Amino acid sequence: MNARNIIDLDDVSQSDLSEIIRFAGVIKENPSHYVDYCHGKIMATLFYEPSTRTQMSFQTAMLRLGGKLIGFDNPGNSSVSKGESLKDTIRVISNYADIIVIRNSFEGAALAASMFSKSPVINAGDGGHLHPTQTLTDLVTLSYEKKRLDNLTVGICGDNKNGRTVHSLIKSLAQYKSNRFVLISPPELQIPQYVIECLKKNGCEYSFSTSLEESISDLDVLYMTRIQKERFPTEADYLAQKGVFVLDAKKMAAAKPDLRVLHPLPRVDEITLEVDDDPRAKYFEQTEYGMYARMALIIKVLESGRSVLPDKVQDTHQVKCSNLRCITQTETYLPKIFNESEGKLFCKYCDHSVEPSAIQ
Repeated sequence: MNARNIIDLDDVSQSDLSEIIRFAGVIKENPSHYVDYCHGKIMATLFYEPSTRTQMSFQTAMLRLGGKLIGFDNPGNSSVSKGESLKDTIRVISNYADIIVIRNSFEGAALAASMFSKSPVINAGDGGHLHPTQTLTDLVTLSYEKKRLDNLTVGICGDNKNGRTVHSLIKSLAQYKSNRFVLISPPELQIPQYVIECLKKNGCEYSFSTSLEESISDLDVLYMTRIQKERFPTEADYLAQKGVFVLDAKKMAAAKPDLRVLHPLPRVDEITLEVDDDPRAKYFEQTEYGMYARMALIIKVLESGRSVLPDKVQDTHQVKCSNLRCITQTETYLPKIFNESEGKLFCKYCDHSVEPSAIQ
């Protein structure tokens, strides 16, 4: 595999991604063959945000491969609470660990970490931006449950604006032939513009909907997500959107017999408990697929990873990202790096666009 770090699945070629998905299946069928594969290796899990499935999935994956773990699941118990910068944390921990898995509430934190790490870095979620290993989990699940990753009509329902799992999944599935997307959300929670641009770039059909009930009969896959309270500025803003979409037995009755329902979890109130018994609901199986997906990814990253400090990254433009959730807002020493497209700049860390008037 050519990618050293997994910040976005865009970092991984289609052939390498296909190989990881295939390899996850091999491990699932023959787990005992890999029990000592990572013997002598250490993984650091740095979780600045709460997590159950992602953190435990990575930890279980490493333990099943015979490796060991260090890290924290509460930055309050680390030197971060004393004001230590992300750069200093990563420079130190990459001296200890062979691979680093990081989750952070600021968008672009994983990319920033990779600039100062001697060890490969895997993004376990950066704010409301991306979650590539959840997407890998989703792709492995679909490859088993639908037997294909193309020619699918995929409904994405819930908080499409703040859902990092949604953004990563759309970007990945958009690269497969003839996939169509139904984006189901309130107008206030529609997907960000950079994700729409990805759909356009890949020539994907997509439509917007505000009704799960009206859309469900057309879907091959329904990807449900919760309304994310932690991403809203106020309680009132959250409550205004909470409970808008609920998947229940009545709606499932209108769906295709071979529909597959996925959810990155945790669930709040967007899927009723009665749906759990429907054989089309695959969100609990999805968590097991995720463990095998991460086992495969860990092996491939360690095979290709190099223990060396990356070259220093230089500014590309003298422009400051205006996204208040971007990692550059707090880690002000970071280089200002932007991609340019059609007269606009897009922050490399968070994909937020900069107006032409700000370009120097």
